[in-house]
Amino acid sequence: MRYIFLFLLLHSFLDASAAYESGKRLYMQKGCYSCHGTKLEGLHKYPYLANRAKGYMTYKLKRFRSKLSDNQQQEMMIAFALDLSDKEIDDLTTYMYEFVEEKNGNRYDDKYKTQGDGGS
Repeated sequence: MRYIFLFLLLHSFLDASAAYESGKRLYMQKGCYSCHGTKLEGLHKYPYLANRAKGYMTYKLKRFRSKLSDNQQQEMMIAFALDLSDKEIDDLTTYMYEFVEEKNGNRYDDKYKTQGDGGS
């Protein structure tokens, strides 16, 4: 019984690792980095995606795939999500949720807030 449990645990870990790598590959192939950054940190007015709740991100991507958006800025996501399969959405959201920086292994710190106009 103990060995079955260990086997299932190892299998789920390897499965999650494969989903993470597949999501990372999709993120780069689809060009997500051009608006959301290579570290999923968000650029300009585009939101960060690193370590966001998997269920929420799945919900949003499926809405975009169904040609639904909440505002005009989100409408541009529809074209990127139209051809995503459920498996690809799962892989992408796994990558977003579990994202760690390769250099230092840290998760994205979303507590950082900019203040003012950036100085001049």
